[in-house]
Amino acid sequence: MGSSSTTLRRLRLGKLKIVRRRLLQHYEHQPFISLLAGLYSCRWKRYQRQKTESGQCCCKWKESVFFLLLVVTFCLSLVFLYSWGEAKNDYNDFDWFTYKGLGYWFLWSLLILVVVAVLFAYIAVLVVLAVCLLSEGQQLYLHWSHKGGMLFVLIFFIGALVVLSNLWGEEWAAVRLSFQVTAPYLHIGSLAAMTLLSWPVALYFVRMTTKLSQAMIVGPYIAVLLLLYFLPLGMYSPCIREKGTLGAKPLLIGHRGSPTFAPENTQMSFEKTIEYEGDGLETDVTISYDGVPFLMHDSTLGRTTNVKDVFPNFTNINSALFPWDMLENLNAGKWFTQKPPFSQMGSLSSEEQQRAANQSIYKLVDYLRLAHRANKTVIFDLYRPPQDHPYRDTWINRTLEVINEAAIDPRLVLWLANDMRSFVQSVAPGFQQTLGFKESVEELVKYHIVKLNLPYSMMSQQDISKYAAANITTNLYVVSEPWLFSLAWCSGAYSVTTNSVRELKKIEEPMFLLTPAQYSLMWILTDLLSALLITLIFVLHWWRERGLPCCPESNEIPDSGFYNTFKTEMDMSVSEDSYGRSLPTTPSARPNGENLGSGEIV
Repeated sequence: MGSSSTTLRRLRLGKLKIVRRRLLQHYEHQPFISLLAGLYSCRWKRYQRQKTESGQCCCKWKESVFFLLLVVTFCLSLVFLYSWGEAKNDYNDFDWFTYKGLGYWFLWSLLILVVVAVLFAYIAVLVVLAVCLLSEGQQLYLHWSHKGGMLFVLIFFIGALVVLSNLWGEEWAAVRLSFQVTAPYLHIGSLAAMTLLSWPVALYFVRMTTKLSQAMIVGPYIAVLLLLYFLPLGMYSPCIREKGTLGAKPLLIGHRGSPTFAPENTQMSFEKTIEYEGDGLETDVTISYDGVPFLMHDSTLGRTTNVKDVFPNFTNINSALFPWDMLENLNAGKWFTQKPPFSQMGSLSSEEQQRAANQSIYKLVDYLRLAHRANKTVIFDLYRPPQDHPYRDTWINRTLEVINEAAIDPRLVLWLANDMRSFVQSVAPGFQQTLGFKESVEELVKYHIVKLNLPYSMMSQQDISKYAAANITTNLYVVSEPWLFSLAWCSGAYSVTTNSVRELKKIEEPMFLLTPAQYSLMWILTDLLSALLITLIFVLHWWRERGLPCCPESNEIPDSGFYNTFKTEMDMSVSEDSYGRSLPTTPSARPNGENLGSGEIV
C-alpha cells in the first residue's frame, strides 16, 4: 500500500512538472518581444518585463518623459537629415565656405551627411522598437545607455540646426523649394506612418477606462490625421500642371565648365562642357597686375594651383597682384586629382587624368575664342582689382579690349557687370545686358536688360512668367540636382548654370510631373485607403478587448485540448496538495506508519 501511494504521488508530481514545463514554454515562446525588449530596455528575461493592463498607462511618468524626448529627437533628426539631403546641390559651396575658414580643403559636407545618417538611424531604430513594444502591450523602459545616447543626439541636432540657420541660413530656401516637388510624396509617406501608428494608438484607446484618458490619446492623433488629410488643399507645385502647358527645356550653362570631370576654369573643363553639348560657358575673371584678364574664382591661388610649392611666400596674396609671367608657370590641375572637389566625380581615363593634372591657368582671350568657335554663349563674374592695382579704375575698359581682341560674336556675350553699364552699352551694343538681381519690368526695359541671372533660391514661377511676357529671360544658378532642375523647368526658367551638364542633358522631362487630375486621384485614394485601414484597426482592437454586439465573444478557450489537460492536472495538483495538508504532522500519526523522506516536495 505504501509503495503504491508513493508511486501515485510521483506520477502526479511528474505530470505537474510536465504541465509546468508546457506552461512555461507557452509563456516564453515570444522571441520577437524578447528581442524588442532586449534591444530597447536590455531586459531579455520574461520576468523582467511587464504587460500593461486595462486602464494602465504605457509606462511610468519618467519613462513617458523620455519617450516624448525620443519622439522630439526623432523629429529634429528627420528635419535635419531631410534639409541636409536637399542641400546636396550646394555641398560644394559649403565645402568652399569651410575652406575659407579653415585654410584646407576637405569634403566636410559628405562627412556631415554620413554622421547625420548614422545618428538618425540610431534614433529611428529606438522609435521603431518603442512603437512595436507599445503595439504588443508592453510597458516601456528605455535603458540608461540609450537615454544618454538620445540626449547626446538631441543636443547635437539642436546645435546643428542653430549653426545651419546662423551660418548658412539661405539654405532654408532650398528646403522650402524642395517641398514644391516632394510634398505630394511626403504626404503619402506621412499617411502611411500615421496608419501604422494607429495600431498602438487604438490598443491603448480601447484599454483606457475613462473618457478623459481616451480623449488624451486619440485627440492629438485625430487632429494630426485630419491635418494631413486636408493638407493637399494648400499645396502648390509648378510641376502639377495640365498636359501641353510645359515650356521648353532650360538651356545648360557649364558652371566653370564641367568641374566634376576636369579642373574648374581650365581649358579642359570648358572643352568637356562643349563635348557634353552644353549651351553656354560660365566663369570668373580676374585681372593680373600687368593687365592680363585670367580665369580664377578664389581671391587667392592656394586651392586650385600649386602656388604653395612654387611661391611659398605668396600663398595668401591676392591673385590679382601676380603678374602674368608668374601665373602662367603655375599648375592648375594637380589639385583636382589629389583633392577631388565633389563627392561624386566623373570617371576619367588614365589619359584624361594625366591631362587634367597638367592644366594651367586659362586666359580670358583664349576662353572667348573657344566659345566663339563652338558658338556658345559666355557669362562671367568680373572681379574688380584691389586697392593700389594699376587697373583698379580701368578694369572694365581692359576687359572690353580683350573681348574685342578675341573677336567673339557680341551676341554670345551675356554682360553681367553692373558698373559702367551705360558705357558698355554704347561701345558694345550687341552684348546681351544681364542683371544679377530682380527689378521691376519698367526699370529693366528702361536699361535694355534682356536677361536676369538669379540664384535659384529666388525662383518664382510668377516672376519668371512676368519677365518672360516682357521678353526678359531668366537664368538660375547653380542648379545641379535633377529635382531642382525639374523645378526650374516647370517654373519656366530659360536656362540654368550647372555643375552637371552631362547628367542634366539626359533628362527628357521633369521629375514629379503630374496633371491636376492625377494628383487629385492620388490624394483622394491615399486618404480613403488610410481612413479605411485605421477604422478597421480600431474596430479590431475593440473587438479583441471588449467584444462587439454583433459578434459576441465565446467563453471557450481556443486551445481546448491544452486547457482541459491543464485543468485536469491542476485539479490533480490541488487534490494532492489538499491531501498533503490533511496528513498529520507527526510521523507516528501517519497512515500505515509511512515516513516521508525529507527530499520530497509537499
